[in-house]
Amino acid sequence: MHASAYRPERERGRTPPVEPVWPGAPVPLGARYRVGPDGVAGTNFALWAGGAESVELCLFDADGHERRSPLAESTDEIWHGFVPGVRPGQRYGFRVHGRWDPWTGARWNPAKLLLDPYARAVDGDFRLPPEVYGHVRDWPQQHVADTVRDDRDSAPYVPKAVVVHDDAPDDEWQDDRRPKTPWADSVIYELHVRGFTRLHPGIPPELRGTYAGLAHPAAIEHLTRLGVTAVELLPVHQFAHEDHLLRRGLRNYWGYNSIGYFAPHAAYAASGTAGQQVGEFRRMVRALHDAGIEVILDVVYNHTAEAGELGPMLSLKGIDNRGYYRLQDDARRYADYTGCGNTLHVVQPQVLRLITDSLRYWVTEMGVDGFRFDLAAALARSMHDVDMLSPFLAVIAQDPVLRRVKLIAEPWDVGNGGYQVGAFPPLWAEWNDRYRNAVRDFWRGALPDVRDLGYRLSGSSDLYAWGGRRPYASVNFVTAHDGFTLRDLVTYDRKHNEANGEGNRDGTNDNRSWNCGAEGETDDADVLALRRRQLRNMLTTLLLSTGVPMLVAGDEFGRTQRGNNNAYCQDNEIGWVDWSLLDDPGWRALFDLTARLIALRHAHPVLRRRAFFSGRPRSADGLRDLAWFTSRGTEMTEGDWFAPTATLGMYLSGRDIPGRDARGRRVLDDSFLVLMHAGAEERDFVLPGEPWAGAGGYEVVVDTGVEEQGVGPGVSYGAGATVRVGGRTVMLLRVVP
Repeated sequence: MHASAYRPERERGRTPPVEPVWPGAPVPLGARYRVGPDGVAGTNFALWAGGAESVELCLFDADGHERRSPLAESTDEIWHGFVPGVRPGQRYGFRVHGRWDPWTGARWNPAKLLLDPYARAVDGDFRLPPEVYGHVRDWPQQHVADTVRDDRDSAPYVPKAVVVHDDAPDDEWQDDRRPKTPWADSVIYELHVRGFTRLHPGIPPELRGTYAGLAHPAAIEHLTRLGVTAVELLPVHQFAHEDHLLRRGLRNYWGYNSIGYFAPHAAYAASGTAGQQVGEFRRMVRALHDAGIEVILDVVYNHTAEAGELGPMLSLKGIDNRGYYRLQDDARRYADYTGCGNTLHVVQPQVLRLITDSLRYWVTEMGVDGFRFDLAAALARSMHDVDMLSPFLAVIAQDPVLRRVKLIAEPWDVGNGGYQVGAFPPLWAEWNDRYRNAVRDFWRGALPDVRDLGYRLSGSSDLYAWGGRRPYASVNFVTAHDGFTLRDLVTYDRKHNEANGEGNRDGTNDNRSWNCGAEGETDDADVLALRRRQLRNMLTTLLLSTGVPMLVAGDEFGRTQRGNNNAYCQDNEIGWVDWSLLDDPGWRALFDLTARLIALRHAHPVLRRRAFFSGRPRSADGLRDLAWFTSRGTEMTEGDWFAPTATLGMYLSGRDIPGRDARGRRVLDDSFLVLMHAGAEERDFVLPGEPWAGAGGYEVVVDTGVEEQGVGPGVSYGAGATVRVGGRTVMLLRVVP
């Protein structure tokens, strides 16, 4: 069955005008405006299309009229040409000719306008009518629909790439200064550009939901008052919306459906989409840097928006399907390690080049400070298995630009052997879901003992103390964008995702949540008090743990998604941050506590260690850098670790911090005792005496059992005294010299 099986009469006989093309150069890839031979200005276009028979460059005017020009030159499978007179702002795309043979993975279809993988800006939004598919989407025999080529023109329905003047960034960008925050000093804040700014009352309405909105002083003031050192932005690469969402009147909100790895998502730009989004993004980064805040991008290089064999043809699928994607032995089908229909074939040199060129571009030309790699295990696969010596990881390790930025792995994918927590090599930090699970389970009373909790609080040495890795390899979190918000974690036992239109089947059922006695919102004062105490407990635990803490935007003042634990398609009040919560004194108090804990962390190096604890005596008096205590005031024995308990004491010595400061001096700090009690009833705790504390005793710094933090802090106790710890409470005490 051949491609031409479906080609309406109206698509035939059209011959768009041809633009003159000079030979140009095969590098760099993409569209680059420059002064060519004889001083003539224009744009060089270069596209790698392995196996293609020919490539056409398509230029579009303001009315959408198309002019086509063949790229006659091909060097090492890169099709290229220089077009005189083409200037920044020009919209363009490609049509790639070749065989249509889905049984061997060949899916070339010149009727489909394709987005340049190296496009620096994208104008327009993706719609997904049948014309956008390379195959006949509505073919009656669906089991072979993907084998019947659709010859209808897709150009009217897809956005266009935009030529950008790369060599002329804004003057204010030139003297940008990166904060270069050390890993151990970092506090990460995960946020969505649109969702964080959409309802902020201090941001002008025309800037809400945009890069300019995040750069606004009102947005940055919140971040600096809180004290975070880095924002981790949910995907800002150009992405597309899935067909099944559009049919239900929804949109992809989170953005984990990338299609343009060099282009800032156009819908987040207030200044325009004809290339202006590039400058706007740069100005946002500059404003955050000026406030001492780093910018980390959540990037999705594991799959694209083209889905599987029944997905649309937007870019890579039509350029070289076999070269860009992992295919099964049945080459009609895609290997899917991501759960999204396809997996990029990172072992292929040109795919690896695409990814690393993109990463370097965002660092060197857009100013970002690091990346969080979605489903990073999929990138680390060689042919089938996850391989920590894979080409992707090897290239990153030796790259002089990329090895110097912050690299965070989501260390799993959905394929066999994909769970790789603790396995990534040095240079990499990892989202530590074992930390998340242990902290959630402890505070809901589901841990059988405290063995796992002890590892998680002290940097997860069981996972990361190898190969020269440090405690900051563990990115500690209790919540993330996927899953319950912190408030919902103590408000719902079950997910409530009905608004997603999938019958509440989507989203995990493994929430490890506890509603504190009532499902959903309630007026019960006791339940509300318990919930707020649990929020204080989890935030305090997170910010006192060794490793790099990550907060989610709004958790610090009680943001809710109304029980939705998979709000990926909720571009509305469910997904946006509700700033009016800060008008509530109770939620404002939670924000104040969070800011105070972050400030405490910044002030005390014992809370942000650069090396793992040894647990061994460092002096004749037997004092150790880390010690664990029972409620009796005695050190934990092996039997205590295996015994059922809801109480744990953790002693952090400020006298035994390894390393030196910048001038080679010994680092000294206060010592602290953290008391954690997850039981419902009060518990007496005997405070350790010598050598852990002397005549000065202890002073309470934080007590989550009291609503207003001005009540508990400042109270003093002698060494060896008995302290009554409230039910479900964290108490932080400083050792008074």
